[in-house]
Amino acid sequence: MNEKIFERKDVYVYFVDGKPYINLSNRCTNNCVFCIRHNREGMEGATLWLNREPTAQEVIAQLPQDIEKYPETTVCGFGEPTFNLDALLGAGRFLREKGVRVRLNTNGHGNAINGRDITAELKEAADIVSVSLNESNSRDYQRICQCDLGEKGFDEMLDFAAKCKAQNIEVVFSVVDTIGSASVEKCRRIAESLRIPLRVRKYIPEP
Repeated sequence: MNEKIFERKDVYVYFVDGKPYINLSNRCTNNCVFCIRHNREGMEGATLWLNREPTAQEVIAQLPQDIEKYPETTVCGFGEPTFNLDALLGAGRFLREKGVRVRLNTNGHGNAINGRDITAELKEAADIVSVSLNESNSRDYQRICQCDLGEKGFDEMLDFAAKCKAQNIEVVFSVVDTIGSASVEKCRRIAESLRIPLRVRKYIPEP
């Protein structure tokens, strides 16, 4: 990690293509081989490595005063947001009260991380949950995600997505196109079996 980042103010709110994003944590249960953290310090000039995780109020303080003009804010930074659940819930509720749609991008390990089913709480703070499916089976998932939970991380992720859907949260799966067309099709079948849409994302190369 570049030591120069410690001279900078932590960035909890940043923009990509003019859209607001929230950066809550650098902790993650995964160490995905395709993660952009391996080849950059941030996005569009914003350094996303943190000295410490924010509170909800610190996130809210960095939001633009006219946040209502943005139809959606995405919770996605350099780590798994559900590690900082209190800030996620507090900021999410604030945004929804302002009429802003909240999208949570997650690896789906929030229940394992927090030691309980958090999906009922997420229902109050997120309109849509995008879960990184990443692969079609536990072995290949572990190979590319290098999960701290081991191969059971795959089942934890699927269970989390199903529980979010049961809470009537809008859920979508995502995969990165680098896994290849055959694996993408297998992932599509998993998504269809759970009646969850699948989004195929383009890999972001090194800057």
